[in-house]
Amino acid sequence: MEATVRLYAFNYDEVKTYLWAMVFVACNLVLPQVFHLIPQGGIIFAPLSLVILAGAYKFGWKTGLLAAVLSPLVNHLLTGMPATEVLPVMTLKLAVLAVVAGLAAQHFKTVSLPLLIGVVLVSQAIGCLGEMAITGGIAATIADFTLGWPGLFLQVVGTWLIVKFTR
Repeated sequence: MEATVRLYAFNYDEVKTYLWAMVFVACNLVLPQVFHLIPQGGIIFAPLSLVILAGAYKFGWKTGLLAAVLSPLVNHLLTGMPATEVLPVMTLKLAVLAVVAGLAAQHFKTVSLPLLIGVVLVSQAIGCLGEMAITGGIAATIADFTLGWPGLFLQVVGTWLIVKFTR
């Protein structure tokens, strides 16, 4: 299930970087609203992560990182979600996901389900260590896997479909 696809790596001196990052921020304003219609939908499906993973994988870690930092902040300012106390952890975890995804795409120059599983697991491991350092606890980290496994699955399969079938 490996596919060679068109991947990009935009830099911060390119307008495309900012345009795509803004597209991802806009998607991250709408998508969580849909998932929050499901009880605990945001926790279970982590919709921001899907957009960041797909965006960073397709357009590079710099575009993904920009979207990863702006998405939770813009969401918080406009909708109040995520809550203030969750904002630093979520931003950190999205930033890690963006960098890992973008670097993996840049290195492997292809997309496959096993590769995306690896990207998600490595990002989760690093992000969870950061989360434990920030919060001093492990409960939220455990919930990422026990409650959030559908979201991890959605990230992998959704990103594979998006990256494989878009130009």
